[in-house]
Amino acid sequence: MAVALALVPHAATAAGRPPERAATGPALVTAASLARARAWAAGRAGHVAFAVHAGRRLSGLRSAEAFPSASLVKAMLLVAALRRARGRPLRAAERAELEPMVRRSDNDAAHRAHAWVGDAGLLALGRAAGLRRLDVSGPLFDTGVTAADQARLFWRLERLVPRRHRAYALRLLSTVVPRQSWGLPHVLRPRGYAVAFKGGWRRGLVSQVALVERDGRRAALAVLTAGSPSIAYAVQTIEGVARRVMSSERPSSGTNGPADR
Repeated sequence: MAVALALVPHAATAAGRPPERAATGPALVTAASLARARAWAAGRAGHVAFAVHAGRRLSGLRSAEAFPSASLVKAMLLVAALRRARGRPLRAAERAELEPMVRRSDNDAAHRAHAWVGDAGLLALGRAAGLRRLDVSGPLFDTGVTAADQARLFWRLERLVPRRHRAYALRLLSTVVPRQSWGLPHVLRPRGYAVAFKGGWRRGLVSQVALVERDGRRAALAVLTAGSPSIAYAVQTIEGVARRVMSSERPSSGTNGPADR
């Protein structure tokens, strides 16, 4: 049974199979909206890749090119840790690390979660999710990822997370603290989308991936940027892709962004 959006504020339904209720309204992604997003991304300074998965096939721009994950790896650690606890409730000590790791992007908590999961756990998740270019040969936050693989991961979230932990995973990914809810949630939530997401950023690198739903339709969107003139510029790039790739979006102004850290 799919996890319903109403479980938590702003939670996206879990992905991996069609929603149980009938979808209504226009398609979230169309050929025209993809063309607009590609043109926007291709014209931005720095290096931009994106991928969108809306149920039929995965499309985007430079979607197979590898980027360092930064904090995007924390969503992978969450899923891998929950798979490790498939047959039991989560322990209090596990929750004490997973929640700040996802909701506040705590780096120390991520290293402790990685100590449980290990590179073997990340690779096992990669195989289960069908990730094609996952690279764990370097430091944790330099894990190699692609926009295509991040979109695949979020699209298949329901299938990947054990049933007993699905609501928990979606709650964490949909209640990231407000100061980190820039980019995709900043653009899409005011337009009626439920958004479960994770961002990753450091100097020269700003990325986000999200599972979104509206009117019973879902999509997974990943936007990865490197070499932008500033973090604020990179956030504008991510927001511009989101506005264009979602077919019914209207232009809006205003950007929230992460502090460099």
